[in-house]
Amino acid sequence: MPMGPPGLSPSRVAWLCVAGATLALGVAAAWRRRRAHRSLVQVGTVSGLYIYPVKSCRRVSVEDAEATELGLRKGDLRDRFWLVIKEDGHMVTARQEPRLVLVSVAFEKGRLILPTAPEMKELNIPVKLPEENPVKNCRVFGLDIEGRDCGDDVARWLTAFLKSEPYRLVHFETQMAPRKCSEIKIPFRTTDKVPYNDAGPLLVISESSMEDLSTRMETKVDMRNFRPSITVSGCSAYEEDTWDKVVIGDVEMKHVMACGRCILTTVDPDTGIIDRKEPLETLKSYRMCDPAQKHIHKSAPLFGSYYGIDKVGTIKKGDPVYKIIEC
Repeated sequence: MPMGPPGLSPSRVAWLCVAGATLALGVAAAWRRRRAHRSLVQVGTVSGLYIYPVKSCRRVSVEDAEATELGLRKGDLRDRFWLVIKEDGHMVTARQEPRLVLVSVAFEKGRLILPTAPEMKELNIPVKLPEENPVKNCRVFGLDIEGRDCGDDVARWLTAFLKSEPYRLVHFETQMAPRKCSEIKIPFRTTDKVPYNDAGPLLVISESSMEDLSTRMETKVDMRNFRPSITVSGCSAYEEDTWDKVVIGDVEMKHVMACGRCILTTVDPDTGIIDRKEPLETLKSYRMCDPAQKHIHKSAPLFGSYYGIDKVGTIKKGDPVYKIIEC
C-alpha cells in the first residue's frame, strides 16, 4: 500500500496516485490528439545557422545549434550574450561605431577570443568571469538589463580599436533577468525574451528574398548586412513572412512579426563604412508595411521575420523546414 504524508489514509493516498496518473495520461492523450490534428508541409531547407556572440560584431557560422528560449546556442557560445557599452551603461552598436562589424569573434575552450588587429594583440576573455568583476546596469533600447564587466584589458582593446571614448564589454549571465520582447515590440508574446538582441530570439531570412533584393540594386549587399539567425533555401522570396508555425529538427517556432530594418544594414561588413542609404532606400521602394501596422514599424522597410521559440531543441544545417498546417 502506498505510504503518504501524516494525516492521509492509505485509501486517500491510493486515490491521489490514481488521479495523478489519470491526469498525466489525459495530458499525454491531448498532446497526441493535437499532433494528430496537424500536418507538416516542407517549405524549405536550412542553409545557414549564425551566432553573433558580441552584439554588432561578426557572426560565427555553425553546423548545428541548440535553439533556446533566448536564441541560438553552441555550447558556451551564445547569441548576443556580450555587449559593448559606454561608461554609463548605454549600449554601443554599429549604428554609433560602424567598425564594430570588423571585429571577428572566435571561441575556444570556454574563452571568447578577440583577434589580432592593427597594433592590437589577440585577447582571450573567459566565459565564466570572476565574481569580483562588477555587474553593470545597462540600457538597451530603453530597457534596463544587467551585464558582468569583462575587465580592463578588453575595455582598452575596444577603446583602442575603435579610437573612441572609453568603452567596456559586459557579459549576460543566465541567472540575470532577460529583457521581455513584449516590452520592445507590441506583437511579441509574454513568453518571448532576449538578452541584448534588438527585438526577438530568432531572425529568419530566405535566400530567395536576398536574391530578389539584389536584382533591384546596383550596390553590393549580402546576407551579412541583415544578420539573420537562420537562412532558408528552397522557398520563394518573402515566403518566410507567411509561415505561422514551423518545425525544424525537434524545434517548434512561431512567427511573430516582420523585421523593420535600420541604418545598421547600411554598414559595409568588409570595410566598416556606413552608407546610411542602401539597402534601405531600395527596400523602401517596395517593402513598406501595411498602413495598419505603421504604429509598429513606423518608416522602417521590412526584410526578414522574427520567430519565437515554442519548443526548444536542436537545428542543423540541411534540416528541412516544415510549415505546420492545423487540421
